[in-house]
Amino acid sequence: MAESFPLVRPEIAALSPYNAGLTIAEVKSRYNPARIAKLGSNENPLGPSPEVRNLVADGELFRLYPDPSGRALADALACEFSLSREQIILGNGSEDLIAVICRTVLRPGDHVVTLYPSFPLHEDYATLMGAVVERVDLRENLTIDVDALVAAVAKPARMVIFANPMNPVGSWLSPQEMRRVLDALPERTLLVVDEAYAEYAAGEDYPSAAEMLASSGRNWIVLRTFSKAYGLAGLRLGFGLVGDPGLTTFLDRARTPFNTNAVAQAAGLIARSDRAHVERTVALAVAERMRIGEALASKGLKIAPSKGNFLFFDTGRESSAVAEALLRDGVIVKPWKQPGYETFIRVSIGSPDENDHFLEALDNALAR
Repeated sequence: MAESFPLVRPEIAALSPYNAGLTIAEVKSRYNPARIAKLGSNENPLGPSPEVRNLVADGELFRLYPDPSGRALADALACEFSLSREQIILGNGSEDLIAVICRTVLRPGDHVVTLYPSFPLHEDYATLMGAVVERVDLRENLTIDVDALVAAVAKPARMVIFANPMNPVGSWLSPQEMRRVLDALPERTLLVVDEAYAEYAAGEDYPSAAEMLASSGRNWIVLRTFSKAYGLAGLRLGFGLVGDPGLTTFLDRARTPFNTNAVAQAAGLIARSDRAHVERTVALAVAERMRIGEALASKGLKIAPSKGNFLFFDTGRESSAVAEALLRDGVIVKPWKQPGYETFIRVSIGSPDENDHFLEALDNALAR
């Protein structure tokens, strides 16, 4: 690629295309199955709060430029997390904020630490800025190697970034394990904790990084999203909690001025206030996650522990071929392609009907 387009930076040429997953339309055009279960992108099967649908009647949300700071939503989030508005930054999905953070703090040659297998954009955006990424791999049982993570974090690094729970694996750090990581973190290192799946993980064995970091004296950002538990993936809305409000002013300079649209901001306010809908969403995902996990285990498949709305399992063979076989039966999953995990699939937890469809199709795919 670099040889064909000499104007392209080598950091861009070295990146693999992001695996965004197939759309329903693509699967219909390829195989035209009788029914389709889209379980590749961790979307919410219940969708957003019903109240969100009323927004389409407000034409002003389409006509006028959005508030560039999203002040109404930022104020609500600041109140919820006991922060100042200056510690809130909105993004066009949380992956937009990952790019903004990397543009703001990383320089060529900087050292970045992450867990592996990773959400690819944690690595890609760092690599794009010329940083060098150090991966901390999982244990054999697909849990986080806390000793290895602490050792990596303790070394001088510009940034440490990882998801908790991990994407794509679902494994997580307990409060005690997170404390070990924080205690090892050098004073000048920026810690970014991506909590896209925090709503599904809540419980005594899962820490709120924002609460633990609030009085830590460290440099930190916690990322959250409206795409998962709040069902707004199509509107692209995420937010960051920033430890030092002074850092937010520089992050604002690195983002586009109107990076969250007016409909997304208004929908976020409504979705965040409908707690009953979120509780229904999480309860369904947790119950189905347990049921599907037990079904996969009964097939003799190796499964990672998960606190997300997905499961990560080893098919024992080339996962792309298994995923293609599933497509023939109308089931969309995500075969993982990062080196060392090419036999693994991440499957989203959908509705009970979608999950049953997946299990039936998986039996067919493995039999083939």
